[in-house]
Amino acid sequence: MSPLDTSSGYIGRFAPSPTGPLHFGSLVSALASYLDAHRNGGQWLVRMEDLDPPREQPGAADAILRCLEDYGLEWDSKVLYQSQRWDIYERMLNRLHQLNLLYPCNCTRQNLQSMGGIYNGRCRTRHVDIHQAHALRLKFYDLPHDYPQSEQLRFVDLIQGEQQQNLRSQVGDQILKRKDGLYAYQLAVVVDDIEQGITHIIRGSDLLDVTVRQIFMFQLLGAQPPAYGHVTLANQPNGQKLSKQNLAPALERKAANTNLWRALAFLGQNPPQEIYGATPKELLEWGKTHWQRNAIQGLSAVYV
Repeated sequence: MSPLDTSSGYIGRFAPSPTGPLHFGSLVSALASYLDAHRNGGQWLVRMEDLDPPREQPGAADAILRCLEDYGLEWDSKVLYQSQRWDIYERMLNRLHQLNLLYPCNCTRQNLQSMGGIYNGRCRTRHVDIHQAHALRLKFYDLPHDYPQSEQLRFVDLIQGEQQQNLRSQVGDQILKRKDGLYAYQLAVVVDDIEQGITHIIRGSDLLDVTVRQIFMFQLLGAQPPAYGHVTLANQPNGQKLSKQNLAPALERKAANTNLWRALAFLGQNPPQEIYGATPKELLEWGKTHWQRNAIQGLSAVYV
């Protein structure tokens, strides 16, 4: 781990959840963000998104870090653990509450299903007993004066091109604190990206749909959103994405060289056959030198 150097202005990050070991799909996302950061003379950080203890696997966080080290993916500053930052998230909630941007919500999943899956602001005008279990939602439209008012939010993804969503009809007011008292990903990820000065986020395209709501929160908090790029997902032969939920096999230390070569090929980088089987360090050095972000554009889902 080297001292943090922000002279290039680029700070990227990889932020896994410790719900299980890394798999090939995780490697693709980690490698893409790592190489993009290094190719641009930037720094690459690792954040552990351990916000949801009921879903976490004992020992998974340490195993993820060991796996990254085995694959030569070294980070450039101390690992940030979201589980150690709850006081910071609570302070942000208090700030948003004071700005009249939060409201309590006791709706159920059945209520959400009856709305078609997009929350329609039902509890904005209802009395909710705050002494009973309730979530806290952030207003995404019809905001108080002096806040972003456009319901249609657009951005240009570095890989997928122009994207847009309607904050009212396609997003809806988002939960920032759950009924069980746990902080929501949408709150923590933006607060941490702001604090760490993240400028670029390269990650899997399964998170493309949540990007607009994160950009909106950056704007709401008066912060510059990072540039986003979403890479093609690695899928299983049945079409399901490789994921911990779908029991994707864990990355093996002994296969680090071949898996890195395969990940480079998956990302459209066309690594030469002669470096197949090279050491992780050699493969990563080749990747840093030859990385082409635009080679990912237009890639269709790949089955592995």
